[in-house]
Amino acid sequence: MALRQEMAKSLLKTSSLSGRTKLLHQTGLSLYSTSHGFYEEEVKKKLQQFPGGSIDLQKEDSGIGILTLNNPSKMNAFSGVMMLQLLEKVIELENWTEGKGLIVRGAKNTFSSGSDLNAVKSLGTPEDGMAVCMFMQNTLTRFMRLPLISVALVQGWALGGGAEFTTACDFRLMTPESKIRFVHKEMGIIPSWGGTTRLVEIIGSRQALKVLSGALKLDSKYALHIGMVEEVLQSSDETKSLEEAQEWLKQFIQGPPEVIRALKKSVCSGRELYLEEALQNERDLLGTVWGGPANLEAIAKKGKFNK
Repeated sequence: MALRQEMAKSLLKTSSLSGRTKLLHQTGLSLYSTSHGFYEEEVKKKLQQFPGGSIDLQKEDSGIGILTLNNPSKMNAFSGVMMLQLLEKVIELENWTEGKGLIVRGAKNTFSSGSDLNAVKSLGTPEDGMAVCMFMQNTLTRFMRLPLISVALVQGWALGGGAEFTTACDFRLMTPESKIRFVHKEMGIIPSWGGTTRLVEIIGSRQALKVLSGALKLDSKYALHIGMVEEVLQSSDETKSLEEAQEWLKQFIQGPPEVIRALKKSVCSGRELYLEEALQNERDLLGTVWGGPANLEAIAKKGKFNK
């Protein structure tokens, strides 16, 4: 018996993290590097040339963050500066240890119309396109791996890159009159911020092929039917729909931050890693909460209840 206990302790101490698992554990790591022909600082200099709008972040005491795409004169299209600011906000959120949830929305009752065409026209070569693709894939993958339960609040239109951003969130909610549309085919391109890959995971390959090749307008009813969104909210009012989204999210983030964050990390590993790696990561995450304050408090309460 003593030998078995020693073996168990030894197993828990042993770190068998693969390179893929480390990507989930460590913040600040990118999908692409110079070995892929990606030179981040050069891309940042190019994006800096296209100002306009902002990415705003409000962190609530409830543990819910509100990330706002703010460029209303262009339907909240992403300027180059906004792409840079999005990365800055993701880094800030990576370090927000009290955070549990995140709502992404657009200013002035619309989500986002995608990329600002001024930047698109100026970054016209295949090399430029691939560089921006790698930059945004890096940013949205880090966003997707945040230990926060995230919700896209779709008001008005989510077009192109805006539609892609919704797929980087764990959940999507739509207001009654809102629409999601992947317009890439009509622009002579394909989704390049990771949208195709994530869309296939959300609605399956057959539905994703229809949505993308048909450039379908997904109204709230149809989006709900194919499983693109969780729920259609009651109000289309900007303030009221945000309140509804917050109430919806609260049911999933009740409890201590360390538990909610460990759950999100565990789900990420289940999605991204091979079975053995995911199981080992689940074990390691358990070690961060088992015997912790929330666990001990719950056990104490349960004991009283049983008496």
